[in-house]
Amino acid sequence: MSASGVPLAYQGSASAPEWLNKGDNAWQLTAATLVGLQSFPGLVVLYGGVVKKKWAVNSAFMALYAFAAVWICWVTWAYNMSFGDKLIPIWGKARPALNQGFLVGQADLPATGHYHADGSLETAALEPLYPMATVVYFQCVFAAITLILIAGSLLGRMSFLAWMIFVPLWLTFSYTIGAFSVWGGGFLFQWGVIDYCGGYVIHLSAGFAGFTAAYWVGPRAQKDRERFPPNNILFTLTGAGLLWMGWAGFNGGGPYAANTVASMSVVNTNICTAMSLIVWTCLDVIFFGKPSVIGAVQGMITGLVCITPGAGVVQGWAALVMGVLAGSIPWYTMMILHKRSRFLKRVDDTLGVIHTHGVAGLLGGLLTGLLADPTLCNLFLPVTNSRGAFYGGVGGAQFGKQLAGALFVIGWNVAVTSIICVAINAVVPLRMPEEKLEVGDDAVHGEEAYALWGDGEVYDSTKHGADETEHGGRAAVAPVTMTPN
Repeated sequence: MSASGVPLAYQGSASAPEWLNKGDNAWQLTAATLVGLQSFPGLVVLYGGVVKKKWAVNSAFMALYAFAAVWICWVTWAYNMSFGDKLIPIWGKARPALNQGFLVGQADLPATGHYHADGSLETAALEPLYPMATVVYFQCVFAAITLILIAGSLLGRMSFLAWMIFVPLWLTFSYTIGAFSVWGGGFLFQWGVIDYCGGYVIHLSAGFAGFTAAYWVGPRAQKDRERFPPNNILFTLTGAGLLWMGWAGFNGGGPYAANTVASMSVVNTNICTAMSLIVWTCLDVIFFGKPSVIGAVQGMITGLVCITPGAGVVQGWAALVMGVLAGSIPWYTMMILHKRSRFLKRVDDTLGVIHTHGVAGLLGGLLTGLLADPTLCNLFLPVTNSRGAFYGGVGGAQFGKQLAGALFVIGWNVAVTSIICVAINAVVPLRMPEEKLEVGDDAVHGEEAYALWGDGEVYDSTKHGADETEHGGRAAVAPVTMTPN
């Protein structure tokens, strides 16, 4: 209460109370929008461009559907399962997040948490001075991109109906567990596991859940596995660019404030990503003789993922080290180890999400346990005295915590994703029938990505509005029916 007797949360105008930090609120809304753009259109465009032509529509639509479905589930029950009152040490209580609640002023709060205006817990450690709706928005787009990343393992063969069921089930029984355990005040948070902005909650879980789901769904058609060229590399680069630039919001929004840590995390993100891309490209040249654009995109992604667990708690030199390792270790697991492992080759992980997100996320989390700067940790994690093993003292314990936290996230996702897939398959088939796998988008959705002349038909000037002299004097003939890719 203020001296005037008016609750602090409601001083000022109704839309802008005195406690509201407009700068932090504006940045957080911007950061959330940048993360949302990573999914739609970012990954929608990237998926649509990186797959074989006949799967462009289906792949983009899987991402689009997940983005929409997560929103409804999130505000209806999943937000509070991730960041609400504790039900058990790994899970919050399910309830809607549809009211426009306010967070009270920091002066009224204990040092260990921030609360809703009604006194209920919002999160366990951070104290943003802006409406609850901002936090709901920011965390929703993180949940959405996690499901879309899982889709990358399943492109080109999963039944769309099965995917529609998978999204809310996995969000409810897997994502919320990781989010609450690591971020929302659960046992890993209390223990001091560091996941600055989603290396474990998002990327590690998506990598291993995607790989597990790919095992249960089964492989693509054999000819698709043998030859699966990108249908539009420029689209792929467009999506990749939205990912990279959007990561300024992904990691920059981690502190819940427009502060020094946010600035450091954005710079560290770009340092690690650029180094990882360069290292991956150099390895492609050294071992395969050609620089690959798709390889560069993969190196970009592993750099973004690897820095995420520690972006705001490591120094710039550490970000460089992480970039070198992010561009080399996942490169080895994807380009060398995967081709030698009978088990890895058996599981058809379409875009190699186990490597670009699972391996890179695990690597980033473990490196954070080695390289986390104690001063930066205190700025970001006020309830802990964390330090990386590199800084001595009790730093070795932090590496152990990071490893144990990773094992929990991996184990839970493998088990729960398996249960969900088996349960769905008992109701509807996980995998499309062979006749749909043969045709692709036209059979599944009745739509094709490119209804343009020049792909199996002869140009028709009467249809396309140009006379024959504009095309070298060739006479126009009726188009030939297009055949499936």
